[in-house]
Parts: sequence; structure tokens; C-alpha cells
Amino acid sequence: MKKSEIRKEVKKRYGQFAEQGSSCCPDYSCWDIGYSIEEINDLPSDISEFSLGCGNPVALAGIKEGEVVLDIGSGGGLDVFLASKKVGPKGRVIGLDMTEQMVKKAKQNAKKGNYTNVEFKLGEAEDIPVNDNSVDLVMSNCVINLVPNKEKAYREIYRILKPDGRFVISDLVTEKELDESIRNNPEKLIACVGGALTDKAYIRVVKKSGFKNIKILKKSSMIVSGIKVFSETIKGEKR
Repeated sequence: MKKSEIRKEVKKRYGQFAEQGSSCCPDYSCWDIGYSIEEINDLPSDISEFSLGCGNPVALAGIKEGEVVLDIGSGGGLDVFLASKKVGPKGRVIGLDMTEQMVKKAKQNAKKGNYTNVEFKLGEAEDIPVNDNSVDLVMSNCVINLVPNKEKAYREIYRILKPDGRFVISDLVTEKELDESIRNNPEKLIACVGGALTDKAYIRVVKKSGFKNIKILKKSSMIVSGIKVFSETIKGEKR
């Protein structure tokens, strides 16, 4: 599939998921169990209102009070709301999503939960509507694999981070290159598999974008749509 076709298909399908109350992965096989019961029970809506991912970057990010955090592919706002408690009233958490339906749902959830230190923006990972050097932490949960130009997305992350900024991102990677039949399958793409890179190729993209001190904080295998993949939570620093 062409990059423009991928972007169009992802936007269409995830808009539908927002309206239907579905998660990131339609077959629910990549729902992460890294969220505690306390975290889930404290959400402003039923769990079906959120797009879950393949990890829990909030738990591994070392978020500090007063920080500015950006969540790429924020969906219904799950990670944004969890991070908002960590940054406190002096901090701010920005949720970015490419679908109007998801942004609308997240804003509704924020109002329902009375979150005053969060905001949600419509935009794409390859063109983030945030100023240079303005964010302490960028996080994302099972979203970059859906982005057609991953290097451009990571360069955008690098651009918006402060000089001492960092990212902590959970994503799906593969052990081997996927066949073109899988990469060109819309269902596999939407299920967070078709656009996934190998673990080595993923790290190369991150390094090429300028990041230093890249570490894999957590890794586990899972089956998504019949394909064995790995969930990795990766940390990188701007300097």
C-alpha cells in the first residue's frame, strides 16, 4: 500500500473504532496487562471508552511533577489521564490523535473526569502541532507502527523535545521481515502488525533520528492476528 493509502485507511478505521468503542487492536489480542486495577478503576469512563496498546509507557517513564508530556496517538485519553496525575497541577499533558472522533471522545472523557491539566490536539505523528524544544517527555502506546514514515515521526519527536528531553514509547516489532502480503493487508495493518518493523530496523530509525542512550526497558512476545510479534517499551534521550 502507498503511504497516502495507509494514512487514509488508518484514519478511517480508527475513527470507526472511536465511534464503536473498540480498542487499538480489533481482536483485543494486544491489550496490555501492564495497567493495575487501581489505574483502570480510577478512569473517568468504562474501559471500552479507551484505546489500549501494547505496553504501559506511563509506568516506565519516570514522569516528574511539573513536566510537559505529549502522548502520540492518545485515543480516548488513557495514558494522558494517568500521566496527568504524575505531572500535577503545575504540569501539562497533551494528547495528539489523527482522528477527529478520538479527539472528541478524549475531550468528553477529560470533562467527565474533571482533568484540568490536559489538552487534546488533532494532528499526526509526522507533523506534530507543537513548538520546538517545548516538551519534557514524549510517549506513545502501540501507534508508531501505524505511521507510514516512522523516521519522520521520530525526527518530529526529537524536534519538539527540550534539550534534556526523552521519549518512552511502547510499540510492536517483529523478529523477521514481514511478507508483502501481510504489509499490504489492511486488516493486518489496522491490527498493529502490517506496519511493524523488525526490532533491529526500529532501533536504526530511532538512532538515525538523533537520539542517544537508547534502551529497551521491557520486552515480551505476543500473538496478534495470528502473527508472533514483540511488545517493546523503548527509551531514548535527546542528548
